Formats: sequence, structure tokens, C-alpha cells
Amino acid sequence: MRAAAPVSAVWRLKRVLNLGSERELKEAVKLVRGCVDEMISERIKNGGGGGGGSGGGDLLSRFLGAGLEDEMVRDMVISFLMAGRDTTSSAVTWLLWLLSGHRGIEKRAVEEIASIGDTQKLGFDDLKEMNFIQACLCESMRLYPPVVWDSKHAAEDDVLPDGTPVSRGDRVTYFQYGMGRMEELWGSDRLEFRPDRWLDRAGAVKKVSPYKYPVFQAGPRVCLGKEMAFIQMKYVVASVLSRFELVPVRPETPAFVPLLTAYMAGGFNVRVRRRRGQE
Repeated sequence: MRAAAPVSAVWRLKRVLNLGSERELKEAVKLVRGCVDEMISERIKNGGGGGGGSGGGDLLSRFLGAGLEDEMVRDMVISFLMAGRDTTSSAVTWLLWLLSGHRGIEKRAVEEIASIGDTQKLGFDDLKEMNFIQACLCESMRLYPPVVWDSKHAAEDDVLPDGTPVSRGDRVTYFQYGMGRMEELWGSDRLEFRPDRWLDRAGAVKKVSPYKYPVFQAGPRVCLGKEMAFIQMKYVVASVLSRFELVPVRPETPAFVPLLTAYMAGGFNVRVRRRRGQE
């Protein structure tokens, strides 16, 4: 709702007066924080997050065991819960759709999965080795980023690299969807789905500046769950492609809906066939 306000003074006044959408937001934030605080308290009570820097085996216990302040742990947990669910499912959905229209690329992905070994028991090290699938994910998110745009507010007066002045409190918005389709950044084949652009001659994933490819943000605000997200997405993609072939029900290109988290209008409707050799 804040983003839709014609001027920031509107929502700021509503926040001061505790009215309308700002009152609802305040109550919602209090509820979410309360739930996470309860989760943290319960974990501490059960012995999670003890000394030694590792705590229990789960992520929350490890955060607590690292000696971080409760407020920081709470904010990190909320970030994982809010940013790490719909975004990954959106990315995987668009990739599966792209692969359904590029069977040669899909074949290479399936061959990489098969080369790992037993797909029934994919481990962390197995998933880390899937460079081609990671390249496919990067290329899919370049064309269809889960978060279409994002904003930052200037803490102090500053000047952007192109000379644009930014005053304290100004909101600077960047457009990942547009950046992923700029010829200046990605070349004349920018609209093509070409995962090889992410691989070097040895087949390793190239390091690309996050300021060119800000899907996971950049700088001190880089996404905390980036590596976890790749592991989760690789696991889902590998589990699906190793067993099934997806055939789209509709031949037309799905509509890309750019909300807070972008999604595919109507979902990805498919006919599922068991992949040959998996009977």
C-alpha cells in the first residue's frame, strides 16, 4: 500500500495517526514478530542455540548458537520465511516452462543429473556439482526474476555513478526485469534462453557482478538465503526432471504477473509423463 501512495506524506500521516492500512500493517507486523519470538523462545527453552557456535542441527539453532542478538535472529528468520518461499517456487516454475520449450537444453540438464549417480539420494555435495542446472536457474531468473523491482532509501545525501543526485530519504528503485533484458548488459541475444552464457570453458559457473544481475540484491543487503535457495531449487528441479517429462497444456506463452513476488498467471498446467527409463 505504501508503494501505491501518490506521495509518501499520505502513509506517513496515517502511520502517525495509526489509521487505515498503517494500523493494519502495524498489527500484522506485531503478529508476525510475536510468532517468531515465540518460536525462538521455545527453541532456547529446549536447549537449541547453546554455546559452541553451532547449536542444534537446524538453521534457527545455528543462528542462536552463533551468539547473534535475538532481534537480529528474529529479523533473519522472518526474511527466510517471507522471501524464501514464493520466490523459489516462482523461479522453478518459470524454469520448468522454459525447459519444456527447449528440449535440447532439458536433455543436457537430465544428463547432468544422471551423471551424479543415484537421484533417489541427492546430497548437498551432489547438488553443488550441478553447474548446468544452476546456469539454467540463473538464466531463467534473468528473464523472469521472482522479484521484478526493489527499492532502497538513501540514509544520507549521495550521488549515483551517472551523476544523479540522491537526497537523504529518497527512494531509489531498480528494475531487475528490465535489466535482465538490456542489450547493453547481455548482448544482442538478450531475449534468448541460453544457459551457456553463465558457464566458462571449464563448465564452471561464471562470477557475474550482482550489480549487473541484482536478482539476489548486492552489497551489504545481499540475500541471506542465496546459497540455500540454489540448493533447494536444484533439488526440486533434479527430482522432477530425473523422473518426469512435463508437457504444457497450452502452447501460448504464459502471462508474467509482476506483483511483490512475480508469478505465472494461472500456474503452469502440464501433462506429466514418466521419463523413459524411470518406469
